Amino acid sequence: MKELFSTLREAPLNNHCPKCFSRDGLQVTFKQKHLKTMWYNKRTDEVTSTLFCNTCNQQIFPVDWDEDIERVYEYQRKASPPKPSYFKPSKNLYIAVGLSLVALGGIAAYAFIAMV
Repeated sequence: MKELFSTLREAPLNNHCPKCFSRDGLQVTFKQKHLKTMWYNKRTDEVTSTLFCNTCNQQIFPVDWDEDIERVYEYQRKASPPKPSYFKPSKNLYIAVGLSLVALGGIAAYAFIAMV
């Protein structure tokens, strides 16, 4: 099973970085999770986010955030709602179901003919 993430939104922040104290360079990214298997494709409601400083090239974890960053993060999170989830069967699933129905039909026909 492959876990893929599609970017919902990338937004620059004008807050000070808690690591390097630069005012430029903070960027928050929201990504939505997709599951892809041999049998189906599924988009989930799970959204992950990262806060990254492009000036000092470090990820900023929530424990280091101040109130201003939290406030702007919440605003950006509400501004980027997840896309609707879906479940889409693949061709392999349709083929497997079709072959099993044909096999069951063959078994039922053989049983019916054997009884007669």
